[in-house]
Amino acid sequence: MAAKFYVVIFALVLSILATAAFEAKFPKSYEPINPKDPKVVEIAKFAVAKYNKMFNKALVLLFVEKGEGKSSPTDGTIYALYIYTTSAAAGKEKYVTFVHDHPLTKTRYLVAFHWLPSDV
Repeated sequence: MAAKFYVVIFALVLSILATAAFEAKFPKSYEPINPKDPKVVEIAKFAVAKYNKMFNKALVLLFVEKGEGKSSPTDGTIYALYIYTTSAAAGKEKYVTFVHDHPLTKTRYLVAFHWLPSDV
């Protein structure tokens, strides 16, 4: 009888630990971030520079309108940023960009960079 009790307690503790580990690795939702934060502006500049390099464009970051971040202690942060850029060819345009920033491995990836209509 005592052995079954310990097995049940062990299974319960293991379940709680697995749930906590899962939620730490995969947060449920994005959290609002300060668009004027220097790190957020740096991430936005990285996204524009990477996009320019990949597609031979000449966009210049004007400002970050708003943003959200989803952080995990093991996987870094995914930033979703709404930015405004300008260029000689197109003028002022709005984009949404997703950047994965991983400070532990000192890597940063441009996940997506999409044009948005001006009324969005």
